[in-house]
Amino acid sequence: MRRPVPPDPWHPLRALTAARIGLGRAGDNLPTDALLRFGMAHAEARDAVHSPLDAAALADALAERGLAPLAVRSEARDRAQYLRRPDLGRRLAEDDRAALAAHPARGADSVLVLADGLSAAAVARHALPLLDALLPRLSGWTLGPPVIALQARVALGDEIAEALDARQVVMLIGERPGLSSPDSLGAYLTQSPRRGRTDAERNCLSNIRPEGLPPAAAASRLAHLMVGARALGASGICLKDESASPGSLRAAAHEGACSTQNREKPRN
Repeated sequence: MRRPVPPDPWHPLRALTAARIGLGRAGDNLPTDALLRFGMAHAEARDAVHSPLDAAALADALAERGLAPLAVRSEARDRAQYLRRPDLGRRLAEDDRAALAAHPARGADSVLVLADGLSAAAVARHALPLLDALLPRLSGWTLGPPVIALQARVALGDEIAEALDARQVVMLIGERPGLSSPDSLGAYLTQSPRRGRTDAERNCLSNIRPEGLPPAAAASRLAHLMVGARALGASGICLKDESASPGSLRAAAHEGACSTQNREKPRN
């Protein structure tokens, strides 16, 4: 008689995480099931990088919410060049820069940019739920028109906001996909945006998706940071994320870490 197969002790633990744990083995190799699931995850990550963002559908969804989005592109002419030349994804196409500079909705408190980045699926799935939770928290703010950016890197948001003369930019962008997270959305906040800003001058919320940081929770933390950056006139290492402590908005504990030359100057 065959012996009964003992229960797999890893089974209840695998139900608690998307990480690949307790995969087992078949001789010197992975079991067929684990190998096939790994191949599927790899294919989903590749699709996330190469699939285009449906900008028209996103624009329609924003219009249904009473928003009038603008569309721009980076200097990367296509996806292949975008992946080979990250520098081009950080620069705004000249005709789009001119169009933004001539737009009447200039000088807003903040502008929201929805960018494909390295996962268009992340923007398509999670940007709108995040905006739906965020916008009601920004009562009293003047917001520029939302901008849909294609072939975009994070720094492209600085050029977009600079062209619109916005005091702040929030870049919602698809993050580099992992083998268990092909649709992770990132939110990058920069106060006083302009070309040449560094990552040290931004605040970032990462892995925004239901399985990571849920959009509603991300909206609460992002609104807190936006208010803090506006009050301080700076972001990044100058601004502590203390959203878990209600009512606390302060600069970095080490004053030397925050150069006064990076803070926003009062406008006349």
